[in-house]
Amino acid sequence: MKGTCVTTDRTLRGRTAVVGIGQTRYYKRGASPDPEFKMVLEAILLACRDAGIGVEEIDGFTSFSNDRNDPPRIAAALGLPELRHSTMVWGGGGGGGSGAVANAAAAVAAGLAETVVVFRGLAQGQFRRYGQGVRTGRAAGAEAFTAPYGVLSPAQGFAMRVRRFMWQHDITQNALRAVALTSYAHAQRNPRAVMYGRPLTAVAYDASRWIVEPFHLYDCCLENDGAAAVIVTSAERARRTRQKPAYILAALQGSGYRQAATAHNAPDYATSNFKALAPRLYAAAGVGPADVDVLQCYENFTGGVMMSIVEHGFCRPDEVNEFFTPENFSFEGGNLPLNTSGGNLAECYMHGLGLIIEAVRQVRGTSCCQVPGAKVSMVVSGPMVQPVSSSIYCAEPTP
Repeated sequence: MKGTCVTTDRTLRGRTAVVGIGQTRYYKRGASPDPEFKMVLEAILLACRDAGIGVEEIDGFTSFSNDRNDPPRIAAALGLPELRHSTMVWGGGGGGGSGAVANAAAAVAAGLAETVVVFRGLAQGQFRRYGQGVRTGRAAGAEAFTAPYGVLSPAQGFAMRVRRFMWQHDITQNALRAVALTSYAHAQRNPRAVMYGRPLTAVAYDASRWIVEPFHLYDCCLENDGAAAVIVTSAERARRTRQKPAYILAALQGSGYRQAATAHNAPDYATSNFKALAPRLYAAAGVGPADVDVLQCYENFTGGVMMSIVEHGFCRPDEVNEFFTPENFSFEGGNLPLNTSGGNLAECYMHGLGLIIEAVRQVRGTSCCQVPGAKVSMVVSGPMVQPVSSSIYCAEPTP
């Protein structure tokens, strides 16, 4: 039924938790010396070590963004006694990150599995490169309406939605610049970040080349090789693992009306596609925007962050120019600390799974850019795709 509210007795609120996180070394796209599958196994083993559990305790896997690494093959390589659960979030690219956490949490809460790994592996030197324009002699389907006019890459497609939003609400380039400067500033405190030791200034941002207006070079995410994993189990079991649990208050996926209409034909065009999802997320979690201490918001492009922050209720469209400042987004005293690991722009583009890992670190109190007293941490996954997803984590089963 359209508009049906989430009922309290059917939510995942506080029933599961993330207990282990693992990341391989991150490389510039094409630079990994290891096969993608090997990196996935490494990330899973690192997450098990972090949680203090044996790898044989894993009995489920979930992923997203059309990950190539098949769970039965992973289970065989790890020597798992039994595989009880295996799911993939369809479509949406990085929009499936929090959705994969939702699948893991639902499986555990329903008793389909006990210990589920959410993973993502990426090696663009061994497979196709993300972010490039289409390279084909024939344009079919939706591309037949866009490719002949030069709309070939994700940057070009998303730029038009962002440009419409900025025009409608008289938003300046400074808002996008604030997101880029924040991510790079936080990355300078994160030795894992690909852009660690490579700070960004406002002058350098303004001088960087246009990719497609309104996106400069530094408005666009990195392209990386590597793998990441998180382990989800029940709240009861989480209390017996090594690390402080990050309880999952809510994790949901969804899409608005006809957002997947082809050839840029969605009736609500200037949106990041969270208008329907955000109210359900807050209702399921039992918190609101004012309760969120730190936000990890997926930056495929900085414009998507801008639209997502608005649609999750942190500010109104007419407040963007004043709200979007590096000071406001800083982990040191900002009103909304943002992308505290460096995010997709400056830590690594692992289709946003690194943002979930950073949300867990904030709840644990172990981030390189730790927000003092952070209890509630949110992740926004993959704006302007279909479906999108978001998740909220807390230091306690109920805030």
